[in-house]
Amino acid sequence: MKETLALPILEQSQAGDARRSALSLATRLGFNETERAKVGVVVTEVATNLVRHATEGVLLLQEIEKSKIAGLEILALDKGPGISNIDECMQDGYSTAGGPGNGLGAIKRLSDCFEIHSILDVGTAILSQFWASPLPINPPPENLELLELGVVCQPKVGEEVSGDTWACEMSQQRCLVMVADGLGHGPQAAQASREGVRVFHENVHRSPKEIMEAAHVALRSTRGAAVAIAEINFAHQSVRFAGIGNIAGTIFSDTGHQNLVSYNGTVGYEVRKIQEFTYQWHPDALLIMHSDGLGTQWQLERYPGIIHKHPSLIAGVLYRDFNRVRDDVTVLVACQAS
Repeated sequence: MKETLALPILEQSQAGDARRSALSLATRLGFNETERAKVGVVVTEVATNLVRHATEGVLLLQEIEKSKIAGLEILALDKGPGISNIDECMQDGYSTAGGPGNGLGAIKRLSDCFEIHSILDVGTAILSQFWASPLPINPPPENLELLELGVVCQPKVGEEVSGDTWACEMSQQRCLVMVADGLGHGPQAAQASREGVRVFHENVHRSPKEIMEAAHVALRSTRGAAVAIAEINFAHQSVRFAGIGNIAGTIFSDTGHQNLVSYNGTVGYEVRKIQEFTYQWHPDALLIMHSDGLGTQWQLERYPGIIHKHPSLIAGVLYRDFNRVRDDVTVLVACQAS
C-alpha cells in the first residue's frame, strides 16, 4: 500500500511547498532531470489554480507503479466554481486571474496521463500521471496488469498514520483487492489493518472467504478490523466478495449497480458468519470499495460522465465531496484495463 500525501493549497507559499514535495518524491522515484522539470511545471500550474480559484483546494501526491515502473500521480481537487468551457481552457496560453499561463493544454501535453472532470458550482478535479521511464507497449505476460486502480487513503485529521489500508494482487487469471479498517485510529489501528494485508499477500492463492478466515485468526492479537476482499475473474466475468464490518462495496455498469453484502462483526474479535457472495462482472464495470470514513450518500449519477474517467479521478472526487474528516478514509476504485 502506498499512502497519499494530501497538501492543502490555500495560499501561494503552499503552492511552492507542493512543488518542492513533488520534486523530492520524483527524485526518490528515479525521475531524470527532464521528467522532474515536467512535474515541477504541472504542480506549479495546478497548485496556483487552486490558490486562485478553489474554495477548499487540496493536492494529492502519490507514488504509483505499473509494469514494474515507478510513477507519480498528481490529483488537484477543488470545490470552486467549476469550468464552464473546458475546451477553451485547454488552449495554449489560456489563463485567468494572472496565472502562469501554461494552460490545461500544456499540462495535458506534459503529462503521461491526463484527465479532468468539472461541474459548475461543484468543483474541478484534475489528474496527471508521470512515469520514471516509458511504459512498455507490449509488456511481458508477468507484468501485464488487467486491472486499473485508483486509491485515496488518508488518516484522520491530527493522526500521523492511517488505521485504514488496502492491497491488490494481480495475475493473468484474476485480480484480488482488499480494504481494511483497523478498529479506532492511530498506530494500533494501523497495526491491525497491516496484519490483514500480510495475511492477504500470504494467501492470494485462496478464495476471499478463505483469506478472511485466515485473517480472523491472525488478527486476534490485534484490536481487530473491518475487512472486505473482492476477487475479479475476467474469464468467468464474476466477482467473489467477502466482507466483515463497515467496508462498503458496489459494482457499477451500464446495466445499473449492485451493492455487495458484508456481515456485521470485527475480524480478529467477533465474527458470527463468514460468507462469500458471487456477482456478475462486465468488461465496462467499475468496482468501488471504501471505509466508513467516506459518507454513504454519494451517487455517481450526479457526476455526468465520471464513470468513464480514470479510477484515480473518481476516487479523488468521492474523497473531495464525501470525506467525513473525523475518521480515517480509504476509497478504492477499480476497472478492467483497456
